[in-house]
Amino acid sequence: MSSPKNGPIEEDALDRPDDSASTVPLSKTVEEKSFVVNTIRRVDLCILPLLGALYAVCVVDRGNLGLARVAGMDHDLKLSAGSRQLPSNLLLRKFGVSHWLAFCVISWGGVQLAMGFIPSWEYLALCRMLLGALEAGFFPGLVFIITTWYTRHEVQQRLAAFYIFSVVIGGFSAIFAYLLTLLSGKRGIAGWRWIFIVEGALTIALGLLAWCFIPDFPDQNRFLTQEETAMVLARVEKDRGDSVPDSFTVTKVVRHLSDWKIWIFGLMYFCTTVPAYAISFFVTNILLGMGWSMTAALLLSAPPYLFAAISIMIFAWLSDRYQQRALTIAIQVCATVVGCVLIGFCPVPAWKYVGIFLSNAGSGGCIPGILAYSSNNVVSYTKRGVTTAVVVSFGGIGGIFATTVFRQSDAPHYMPGIYATIGCQFVLLASLAITTVYFKTQNREVQKAPAEGKPRFVYTL
Repeated sequence: MSSPKNGPIEEDALDRPDDSASTVPLSKTVEEKSFVVNTIRRVDLCILPLLGALYAVCVVDRGNLGLARVAGMDHDLKLSAGSRQLPSNLLLRKFGVSHWLAFCVISWGGVQLAMGFIPSWEYLALCRMLLGALEAGFFPGLVFIITTWYTRHEVQQRLAAFYIFSVVIGGFSAIFAYLLTLLSGKRGIAGWRWIFIVEGALTIALGLLAWCFIPDFPDQNRFLTQEETAMVLARVEKDRGDSVPDSFTVTKVVRHLSDWKIWIFGLMYFCTTVPAYAISFFVTNILLGMGWSMTAALLLSAPPYLFAAISIMIFAWLSDRYQQRALTIAIQVCATVVGCVLIGFCPVPAWKYVGIFLSNAGSGGCIPGILAYSSNNVVSYTKRGVTTAVVVSFGGIGGIFATTVFRQSDAPHYMPGIYATIGCQFVLLASLAITTVYFKTQNREVQKAPAEGKPRFVYTL
Protein backbone atom coordinates (compact mmCIF):
# COMPACT_ATOMS: atom_id res chain seq x y z
CA MET A 1 0.00 0.00 0.00
CA SER A 2 1.07 3.52 -0.70
CA SER A 3 1.81 5.96 2.10
CA PRO A 4 -0.37 9.02 2.61
CA LYS A 5 0.30 11.96 0.34
CA ASN A 6 3.41 14.07 0.95
CA GLY A 7 5.50 11.22 2.31
CA PRO A 8 5.53 9.09 5.45
CA ILE A 9 4.22 10.31 8.79
CA GLU A 10 6.87 11.62 11.13
CA GLU A 11 7.13 9.76 14.41
CA ASP A 12 6.04 12.69 16.58
CA ALA A 13 3.19 13.75 14.32
CA LEU A 14 0.55 11.96 16.34
CA ASP A 15 1.17 14.14 19.38
CA ARG A 16 1.18 17.52 17.70
CA PRO A 17 -2.54 18.42 17.83
CA ASP A 18 -2.66 18.12 21.63
CA ASP A 19 0.79 19.65 22.36
CA SER A 20 -0.17 23.06 21.01
CA ALA A 21 -3.83 23.14 22.04
CA SER A 22 -3.29 25.24 25.17
CA THR A 23 -1.09 27.91 23.57
CA VAL A 24 -2.87 28.75 20.30
CA PRO A 25 -5.11 31.83 20.01
CA LEU A 26 -8.89 31.48 19.63
CA SER A 27 -8.79 32.08 15.87
CA LYS A 28 -6.30 29.27 15.54
CA THR A 29 -8.52 26.96 17.59
CA VAL A 30 -11.50 27.72 15.32
CA GLU A 31 -9.33 27.07 12.30
CA GLU A 32 -8.21 23.74 13.71
CA LYS A 33 -11.80 22.72 14.46
CA SER A 34 -12.71 23.55 10.88
CA PHE A 35 -9.75 21.49 9.68
CA VAL A 36 -10.93 18.51 11.74
CA VAL A 37 -14.53 18.79 10.55
CA ASN A 38 -13.56 19.11 6.89
CA THR A 39 -11.11 16.21 7.10
CA ILE A 40 -13.61 13.88 8.78
CA ARG A 41 -16.24 14.85 6.22
CA ARG A 42 -13.76 13.96 3.49
CA VAL A 43 -13.13 10.61 5.16
CA ASP A 44 -16.89 10.03 5.32
CA LEU A 45 -17.31 10.71 1.62
CA CYS A 46 -14.38 8.55 0.58
CA ILE A 47 -15.26 5.57 2.77
CA LEU A 48 -18.95 5.25 3.51
CA PRO A 49 -20.67 5.48 0.08
CA LEU A 50 -18.38 2.95 -1.59
CA LEU A 51 -18.34 0.44 1.25
CA GLY A 52 -22.07 0.92 1.72
CA ALA A 53 -22.74 0.25 -1.96
CA LEU A 54 -20.60 -2.88 -1.89
CA TYR A 55 -22.37 -4.25 1.16
CA ALA A 56 -25.75 -3.35 -0.34
CA VAL A 57 -24.90 -5.51 -3.34
CA CYS A 58 -23.96 -8.30 -0.93
CA VAL A 59 -27.33 -8.03 0.85
CA VAL A 60 -29.28 -7.90 -2.41
CA ASP A 61 -27.49 -10.94 -3.79
CA ARG A 62 -28.06 -12.79 -0.52
CA GLY A 63 -31.81 -12.07 -0.56
CA ASN A 64 -32.38 -13.02 -4.18
CA LEU A 65 -33.16 -16.61 -3.28
CA GLY A 66 -36.46 -15.69 -1.62
CA LEU A 67 -37.40 -13.38 -4.49
CA ALA A 68 -36.58 -16.04 -7.06
CA ARG A 69 -38.74 -18.56 -5.21
CA VAL A 70 -41.70 -16.19 -5.39
CA ALA A 71 -40.99 -15.69 -9.11
CA GLY A 72 -41.21 -19.40 -9.95
CA MET A 73 -37.91 -21.07 -9.05
CA ASP A 74 -39.65 -23.58 -6.74
CA HIS A 75 -41.67 -24.94 -9.63
CA ASP A 76 -38.83 -25.08 -12.15
CA LEU A 77 -36.35 -26.77 -9.78
CA LYS A 78 -39.05 -28.89 -8.08
CA LEU A 79 -38.31 -27.54 -4.60
CA SER A 80 -40.77 -28.98 -2.11
CA ALA A 81 -41.63 -27.23 1.15
CA GLY A 82 -38.99 -27.92 3.77
CA SER A 83 -36.87 -30.09 1.47
CA ARG A 84 -33.73 -28.18 2.40
CA GLN A 85 -32.89 -24.94 4.08
CA LEU A 86 -29.93 -23.10 2.60
CA PRO A 87 -27.82 -20.83 4.84
CA SER A 88 -27.04 -17.43 3.45
CA ASN A 89 -23.71 -17.24 5.24
CA LEU A 90 -21.22 -19.78 6.47
CA LEU A 91 -19.11 -19.33 9.54
CA LEU A 92 -15.89 -18.63 7.70
CA ARG A 93 -14.70 -15.10 8.57
CA LYS A 94 -11.61 -13.60 7.09
CA PHE A 95 -10.18 -10.09 7.09
CA GLY A 96 -8.53 -8.45 4.16
CA VAL A 97 -7.83 -5.09 2.59
CA SER A 98 -8.70 -3.61 -0.79
CA HIS A 99 -7.61 -6.43 -3.10
CA TRP A 100 -9.17 -9.15 -0.99
CA LEU A 101 -12.47 -7.31 -0.60
CA ALA A 102 -12.70 -6.60 -4.32
CA PHE A 103 -11.84 -10.23 -5.07
CA CYS A 104 -14.72 -11.32 -2.83
CA VAL A 105 -17.18 -9.03 -4.61
CA ILE A 106 -16.16 -10.10 -8.11
CA SER A 107 -16.10 -13.79 -7.18
CA TRP A 108 -19.51 -13.89 -5.56
CA GLY A 109 -20.88 -11.87 -8.50
CA GLY A 110 -19.68 -14.67 -10.75
CA VAL A 111 -21.38 -17.28 -8.57
CA GLN A 112 -24.57 -15.20 -8.51
CA LEU A 113 -24.57 -15.01 -12.30
CA ALA A 114 -24.02 -18.77 -12.53
CA MET A 115 -27.13 -19.34 -10.40
CA GLY A 116 -29.16 -18.10 -13.35
CA PHE A 117 -28.22 -21.24 -15.27
CA ILE A 118 -28.55 -23.99 -12.66
CA PRO A 119 -30.64 -27.05 -13.70
CA SER A 120 -31.48 -28.47 -10.26
CA TRP A 121 -31.55 -27.77 -6.53
CA GLU A 122 -28.25 -29.65 -6.02
CA TYR A 123 -26.42 -27.03 -8.07
CA LEU A 124 -28.35 -24.33 -6.24
CA ALA A 125 -27.09 -25.69 -2.92
CA LEU A 126 -23.51 -25.71 -4.20
CA CYS A 127 -23.77 -22.12 -5.43
CA ARG A 128 -25.21 -20.94 -2.13
CA MET A 129 -22.35 -22.58 -0.24
CA LEU A 130 -19.82 -20.88 -2.50
CA LEU A 131 -21.65 -17.57 -2.14
CA GLY A 132 -21.60 -17.83 1.65
CA ALA A 133 -17.91 -18.70 1.71
CA LEU A 134 -17.02 -15.73 -0.51
CA GLU A 135 -19.21 -13.30 1.42
CA ALA A 136 -17.87 -14.56 4.75
CA GLY A 137 -14.75 -12.41 4.91
CA PHE A 138 -16.44 -9.33 3.50
CA PHE A 139 -18.69 -7.78 6.15
CA PRO A 140 -16.29 -8.11 9.12
CA GLY A 141 -13.57 -6.52 7.00
CA LEU A 142 -15.80 -3.55 6.19
CA VAL A 143 -16.78 -3.04 9.83
CA PHE A 144 -13.18 -3.39 10.99
CA ILE A 145 -11.97 -0.76 8.52
CA ILE A 146 -14.70 1.75 9.45
CA THR A 147 -14.12 1.43 13.21
CA THR A 148 -10.40 2.21 12.84
CA TRP A 149 -11.09 5.65 11.34
CA TYR A 150 -13.34 7.22 13.97
CA THR A 151 -13.51 7.93 17.68
CA ARG A 152 -15.80 5.77 19.78
CA HIS A 153 -18.72 8.18 19.89
CA GLU A 154 -18.64 8.91 16.17
CA VAL A 155 -18.66 5.36 14.95
CA GLN A 156 -22.31 4.31 15.26
CA GLN A 157 -23.54 7.07 12.95
CA ARG A 158 -20.93 5.95 10.40
CA LEU A 159 -21.83 2.29 10.76
CA ALA A 160 -25.49 3.24 10.46
CA ALA A 161 -24.90 5.35 7.33
CA PHE A 162 -22.91 2.50 5.81
CA TYR A 163 -25.61 -0.01 6.75
CA ILE A 164 -28.45 2.20 5.49
CA PHE A 165 -27.17 1.80 1.95
CA SER A 166 -27.96 -1.88 2.20
CA VAL A 167 -31.32 -1.23 3.90
CA VAL A 168 -32.56 1.20 1.23
CA ILE A 169 -31.18 -0.64 -1.77
CA GLY A 170 -32.30 -3.93 -0.25
CA GLY A 171 -35.79 -2.50 0.08
CA PHE A 172 -35.99 -1.65 -3.59
CA SER A 173 -34.38 -4.94 -4.63
CA ALA A 174 -37.82 -6.57 -4.63
CA ILE A 175 -39.13 -3.98 -7.08
CA PHE A 176 -36.04 -4.36 -9.27
CA ALA A 177 -36.43 -8.14 -9.12
CA TYR A 178 -40.04 -7.78 -10.22
CA LEU A 179 -38.96 -5.70 -13.22
CA LEU A 180 -36.41 -8.36 -14.12
CA THR A 181 -39.06 -11.07 -14.01
CA LEU A 182 -40.82 -9.18 -16.82
CA LEU A 183 -37.96 -10.39 -19.03
CA SER A 184 -39.36 -13.91 -18.67
CA GLY A 185 -39.21 -15.71 -22.00
CA LYS A 186 -36.52 -13.47 -23.47
CA ARG A 187 -33.91 -15.72 -25.10
CA GLY A 188 -35.85 -18.63 -23.64
CA ILE A 189 -34.84 -17.76 -20.07
CA ALA A 190 -37.29 -17.82 -17.16
CA GLY A 191 -37.92 -14.60 -15.24
CA TRP A 192 -36.38 -15.83 -11.98
CA ARG A 193 -33.17 -16.69 -13.82
CA TRP A 194 -32.90 -13.12 -15.09
CA ILE A 195 -32.76 -11.94 -11.46
CA PHE A 196 -29.54 -13.85 -10.86
CA ILE A 197 -28.03 -13.12 -14.27
CA VAL A 198 -28.50 -9.34 -14.30
CA GLU A 199 -27.70 -8.72 -10.64
CA GLY A 200 -24.69 -11.03 -10.81
CA ALA A 201 -23.33 -9.08 -13.78
CA LEU A 202 -23.89 -5.77 -11.96
CA THR A 203 -22.03 -7.12 -8.93
CA ILE A 204 -19.02 -8.08 -11.05
CA ALA A 205 -18.98 -4.62 -12.67
CA LEU A 206 -19.10 -2.87 -9.28
CA GLY A 207 -16.32 -5.11 -7.95
CA LEU A 208 -14.07 -4.21 -10.86
CA LEU A 209 -14.78 -0.51 -10.35
CA ALA A 210 -14.14 -0.73 -6.61
CA TRP A 211 -10.82 -2.56 -6.93
CA CYS A 212 -8.94 0.72 -7.34
CA PHE A 213 -10.93 2.78 -4.85
CA ILE A 214 -11.61 0.68 -1.74
CA PRO A 215 -10.06 2.58 1.19
CA ASP A 216 -7.49 1.07 3.51
CA PHE A 217 -6.61 1.62 7.17
CA PRO A 218 -5.79 5.19 8.32
CA ASP A 219 -2.01 4.75 8.50
CA GLN A 220 -1.99 3.28 4.97
CA ASN A 221 -4.50 5.55 3.25
CA ARG A 222 -3.86 7.12 -0.14
CA PHE A 223 -6.34 10.01 -0.19
CA LEU A 224 -5.38 12.23 2.78
CA THR A 225 -2.36 14.49 3.17
CA GLN A 226 0.26 13.78 5.82
CA GLU A 227 -1.20 16.48 8.08
CA GLU A 228 -4.74 15.15 7.71
CA THR A 229 -3.61 11.59 8.37
CA ALA A 230 -1.69 12.63 11.48
CA MET A 231 -4.78 14.41 12.79
CA VAL A 232 -7.01 11.36 12.23
CA LEU A 233 -4.54 9.10 14.01
CA ALA A 234 -4.09 11.58 16.87
CA ARG A 235 -7.84 11.72 17.51
CA VAL A 236 -8.06 7.92 17.67
CA GLU A 237 -4.99 7.73 19.92
CA LYS A 238 -6.44 10.27 22.34
CA ASP A 239 -9.83 8.52 22.36
CA ARG A 240 -8.78 4.92 22.93
CA GLY A 241 -5.01 4.61 22.54
CA ASP A 242 -4.80 2.21 19.60
CA SER A 243 -4.13 4.30 16.49
CA VAL A 244 -0.97 2.32 15.77
CA PRO A 245 -1.64 -1.32 14.78
CA ASP A 246 -0.20 -3.98 17.05
CA SER A 247 1.07 -7.26 15.65
CA PHE A 248 -1.17 -10.32 15.44
CA THR A 249 0.17 -13.29 17.38
CA VAL A 250 -1.41 -16.60 18.33
CA THR A 251 -0.94 -15.79 22.02
CA LYS A 252 -2.82 -12.51 21.68
CA VAL A 253 -5.64 -14.08 19.71
CA VAL A 254 -6.08 -16.86 22.28
CA ARG A 255 -6.03 -14.30 25.11
CA HIS A 256 -8.66 -12.17 23.38
CA LEU A 257 -10.85 -15.19 22.67
CA SER A 258 -10.87 -15.96 26.40
CA ASP A 259 -12.62 -12.65 27.12
CA TRP A 260 -16.27 -13.49 27.86
CA LYS A 261 -17.43 -10.06 26.68
CA ILE A 262 -16.60 -10.90 23.07
CA TRP A 263 -18.87 -13.92 23.19
CA ILE A 264 -21.78 -12.08 24.78
CA PHE A 265 -21.48 -9.40 22.07
CA GLY A 266 -21.66 -12.23 19.56
CA LEU A 267 -24.76 -13.62 21.26
CA MET A 268 -26.42 -10.19 21.06
CA TYR A 269 -25.60 -9.95 17.37
CA PHE A 270 -26.99 -13.43 16.76
CA CYS A 271 -30.26 -12.45 18.44
CA THR A 272 -30.73 -9.31 16.35
CA THR A 273 -29.76 -10.89 13.00
CA VAL A 274 -32.44 -13.59 13.32
CA PRO A 275 -35.34 -11.19 12.61
CA ALA A 276 -33.23 -9.18 10.16
CA TYR A 277 -32.46 -12.26 8.08
CA ALA A 278 -35.98 -13.62 8.41
CA ILE A 279 -37.51 -10.43 7.04
CA SER A 280 -34.98 -10.32 4.23
CA PHE A 281 -35.73 -13.91 3.25
CA PHE A 282 -39.45 -14.17 3.85
CA VAL A 283 -41.10 -10.74 3.76
CA THR A 284 -42.55 -11.40 0.30
CA ASN A 285 -43.87 -14.78 1.41
CA ILE A 286 -45.38 -13.21 4.55
CA LEU A 287 -47.11 -10.60 2.40
CA LEU A 288 -48.37 -13.31 0.08
CA GLY A 289 -49.81 -15.04 3.14
CA MET A 290 -51.76 -11.85 3.90
CA GLY A 291 -53.58 -12.29 0.60
CA TRP A 292 -51.61 -9.94 -1.64
CA SER A 293 -50.75 -10.88 -5.22
CA MET A 294 -47.14 -11.61 -6.18
CA THR A 295 -46.79 -8.17 -7.78
CA ALA A 296 -48.25 -6.39 -4.74
CA ALA A 297 -46.11 -8.45 -2.34
CA LEU A 298 -42.92 -7.49 -4.17
CA LEU A 299 -43.89 -3.81 -4.29
CA LEU A 300 -45.02 -3.67 -0.65
CA SER A 301 -41.65 -5.07 0.45
CA ALA A 302 -39.94 -1.69 -0.12
CA PRO A 303 -41.67 0.82 2.27
CA PRO A 304 -40.61 -0.96 5.50
CA TYR A 305 -36.98 -0.58 4.47
CA LEU A 306 -37.36 3.18 3.89
CA PHE A 307 -38.88 3.56 7.34
CA ALA A 308 -36.07 1.45 8.79
CA ALA A 309 -33.42 3.68 7.19
CA ILE A 310 -34.85 6.76 8.91
CA SER A 311 -35.21 4.98 12.25
CA ILE A 312 -31.67 3.55 12.12
CA MET A 313 -30.12 6.96 11.52
CA ILE A 314 -32.15 8.66 14.26
CA PHE A 315 -31.19 6.07 16.87
CA ALA A 316 -27.55 6.14 15.75
CA TRP A 317 -27.46 9.91 16.20
CA LEU A 318 -29.08 9.64 19.63
CA SER A 319 -26.65 6.91 20.66
CA ASP A 320 -23.57 8.91 19.64
CA ARG A 321 -24.94 12.21 20.92
CA TYR A 322 -25.80 10.95 24.39
CA GLN A 323 -23.18 8.17 24.47
CA GLN A 324 -25.81 5.57 25.33
CA ARG A 325 -25.46 2.30 23.44
CA ALA A 326 -27.36 -0.19 25.63
CA LEU A 327 -30.42 2.02 26.14
CA THR A 328 -30.96 2.76 22.45
CA ILE A 329 -30.43 -0.91 21.59
CA ALA A 330 -32.98 -1.95 24.23
CA ILE A 331 -35.62 0.43 22.85
CA GLN A 332 -35.18 -1.00 19.36
CA VAL A 333 -35.33 -4.55 20.69
CA CYS A 334 -38.70 -3.72 22.25
CA ALA A 335 -39.88 -2.37 18.87
CA THR A 336 -38.82 -5.67 17.29
CA VAL A 337 -40.83 -7.64 19.85
CA VAL A 338 -43.94 -5.54 19.26
CA GLY A 339 -43.52 -5.98 15.51
CA CYS A 340 -43.18 -9.75 15.78
CA VAL A 341 -46.27 -9.94 17.99
CA LEU A 342 -48.28 -8.01 15.40
CA ILE A 343 -47.02 -10.19 12.55
CA GLY A 344 -47.71 -13.42 14.39
CA PHE A 345 -50.87 -12.80 16.34
CA CYS A 346 -52.82 -9.90 14.84
CA PRO A 347 -55.56 -11.07 12.43
CA VAL A 348 -55.79 -7.73 10.59
CA PRO A 349 -53.44 -7.61 7.53
CA ALA A 350 -52.86 -3.86 7.92
CA TRP A 351 -51.55 -4.33 11.46
CA LYS A 352 -49.40 -7.25 10.34
CA TYR A 353 -47.87 -4.88 7.80
CA VAL A 354 -47.22 -2.36 10.59
CA GLY A 355 -45.48 -5.19 12.43
CA ILE A 356 -43.12 -5.66 9.49
CA PHE A 357 -42.24 -1.95 9.72
CA LEU A 358 -41.49 -2.16 13.44
CA SER A 359 -39.56 -5.44 13.44
CA ASN A 360 -37.51 -4.41 10.40
CA ALA A 361 -36.62 -1.01 11.88
CA GLY A 362 -35.89 -2.43 15.32
CA SER A 363 -33.68 -5.30 14.22
CA GLY A 364 -32.01 -3.20 11.52
CA GLY A 365 -31.11 -0.49 14.04
CA CYS A 366 -29.68 -2.99 16.51
CA ILE A 367 -27.15 -4.25 13.96
CA PRO A 368 -24.99 -1.06 13.80
CA GLY A 369 -25.80 -0.47 17.46
CA ILE A 370 -24.30 -3.77 18.61
CA LEU A 371 -21.35 -3.41 16.24
CA ALA A 372 -20.63 0.02 17.74
CA TYR A 373 -21.21 -1.26 21.30
CA SER A 374 -18.71 -4.08 20.84
CA SER A 375 -16.05 -1.99 19.04
CA ASN A 376 -16.33 0.80 21.65
CA ASN A 377 -15.44 -1.55 24.48
CA VAL A 378 -12.25 -3.15 23.18
CA VAL A 379 -8.77 -1.72 22.65
CA SER A 380 -6.04 -2.60 20.09
CA TYR A 381 -6.20 -3.62 16.45
CA THR A 382 -5.76 -7.27 17.37
CA LYS A 383 -8.66 -7.39 19.79
CA ARG A 384 -10.84 -5.27 17.50
CA GLY A 385 -10.15 -7.68 14.66
CA VAL A 386 -10.89 -10.75 16.80
CA THR A 387 -14.03 -9.16 18.24
CA THR A 388 -15.38 -8.15 14.83
CA ALA A 389 -14.71 -11.62 13.43
CA VAL A 390 -16.45 -13.38 16.33
CA VAL A 391 -19.43 -11.01 16.43
CA VAL A 392 -20.09 -11.12 12.69
CA SER A 393 -19.64 -14.90 12.70
CA PHE A 394 -22.54 -15.08 15.12
CA GLY A 395 -24.51 -13.11 12.55
CA GLY A 396 -23.84 -15.92 10.08
CA ILE A 397 -25.20 -18.38 12.63
CA GLY A 398 -28.24 -16.14 12.99
CA GLY A 399 -28.85 -16.43 9.26
CA ILE A 400 -28.66 -20.21 9.44
CA PHE A 401 -30.97 -20.24 12.46
CA ALA A 402 -33.49 -17.99 10.69
CA THR A 403 -33.74 -20.30 7.69
CA THR A 404 -34.18 -23.23 10.09
CA VAL A 405 -37.01 -21.82 12.22
CA PHE A 406 -38.78 -19.99 9.38
CA ARG A 407 -39.57 -23.18 7.49
CA GLN A 408 -41.41 -23.20 4.19
CA SER A 409 -43.75 -25.84 5.60
CA ASP A 410 -44.93 -23.28 8.20
CA ALA A 411 -45.95 -20.71 5.57
CA PRO A 412 -47.74 -18.34 5.49
CA HIS A 413 -47.76 -17.60 9.24
CA TYR A 414 -44.33 -18.99 10.25
CA MET A 415 -45.35 -19.28 13.91
CA PRO A 416 -42.32 -21.37 15.06
CA GLY A 417 -40.08 -18.67 13.62
CA ILE A 418 -42.08 -15.91 15.31
CA TYR A 419 -41.80 -17.63 18.71
CA ALA A 420 -38.06 -18.21 18.24
CA THR A 421 -37.47 -14.61 17.19
CA ILE A 422 -39.33 -13.19 20.20
CA GLY A 423 -37.35 -15.50 22.48
CA CYS A 424 -34.10 -14.26 20.97
CA GLN A 425 -35.05 -10.66 21.74
CA PHE A 426 -35.50 -11.46 25.43
CA VAL A 427 -32.09 -13.15 25.44
CA LEU A 428 -30.65 -9.98 23.91
CA LEU A 429 -32.23 -7.81 26.62
CA ALA A 430 -30.83 -10.08 29.33
CA SER A 431 -27.36 -9.89 27.74
CA LEU A 432 -27.55 -6.10 27.66
CA ALA A 433 -28.43 -6.05 31.34
CA ILE A 434 -25.39 -8.20 32.17
CA THR A 435 -22.92 -6.05 30.22
CA THR A 436 -24.41 -2.81 31.52
CA VAL A 437 -24.06 -3.86 35.16
CA TYR A 438 -20.51 -5.12 34.53
CA PHE A 439 -19.38 -1.97 32.68
CA LYS A 440 -20.84 0.33 35.34
CA THR A 441 -19.04 -1.62 38.04
CA GLN A 442 -15.73 -1.54 36.16
CA ASN A 443 -16.02 2.18 35.43
CA ARG A 444 -16.37 2.92 39.15
CA GLU A 445 -13.14 1.02 39.80
CA VAL A 446 -11.15 2.48 36.88
CA GLN A 447 -8.68 4.21 39.21
CA LYS A 448 -7.80 0.92 40.92
CA ALA A 449 -7.55 -1.29 37.83
CA PRO A 450 -7.45 0.32 34.36
CA ALA A 451 -10.04 -1.20 32.02
CA GLU A 452 -8.72 -3.06 28.97
CA GLY A 453 -5.20 -2.36 30.22
CA LYS A 454 -5.45 1.34 29.33
CA PRO A 455 -5.27 4.09 31.99
CA ARG A 456 -8.35 6.32 32.08
CA PHE A 457 -10.21 4.08 29.62
CA VAL A 458 -13.89 3.79 30.55
CA TYR A 459 -16.42 1.44 29.02
CA THR A 460 -19.24 2.79 26.90
CA LEU A 461 -22.61 1.96 28.44
